[in-house]
Amino acid sequence: MSRATIPIRAATAPSPTFEYFSTKKDEFVGWARKFSLFPYPFVTACCAMEFMAVSSTPYDTDRFGAALPRFSPRQSDLLMVVGTVTHKQAPILLKVYEQMCEPKWVMAFGACATSGGFYQNYAAVAGIDKIIPVDVYVPGCPPRPETVIDAIMQLQDRIAGSRHPIVTASF
Repeated sequence: MSRATIPIRAATAPSPTFEYFSTKKDEFVGWARKFSLFPYPFVTACCAMEFMAVSSTPYDTDRFGAALPRFSPRQSDLLMVVGTVTHKQAPILLKVYEQMCEPKWVMAFGACATSGGFYQNYAAVAGIDKIIPVDVYVPGCPPRPETVIDAIMQLQDRIAGSRHPIVTASF
């Protein structure tokens, strides 16, 4: 009795459609994330007035996909640190940052958040980048709404140009 031979299927190359969609995945996910920012405002000082002005009708951050602030860090992906951060607030800011979902971005809003501002004393943190990593710095005391919109657009360009793995080693 002879054994019947089982045909071995030859390895096939992926279809061009699959290759196209797998190479364009990062661009598509980047485009979707670029226009769906959910900011969490960590507002502590006088820059709050400019933050409110940016959200108002003349400047309209809704056209950039960042209109509705979330007041829970677990629902947001953009942490906007607005104003002075003291050493007593630093652990709270770190806790908020750790509770945010991945991917997450941070914007230092105003001179006090970026460098401590004109406060040269023991209480103020000289820049929040000593506590958490910062993606975009917005200069000014207080920064103009146009500067904030420019920073949002810079962050969007960074998001769109980065890799967006859907499945990671930790997932």
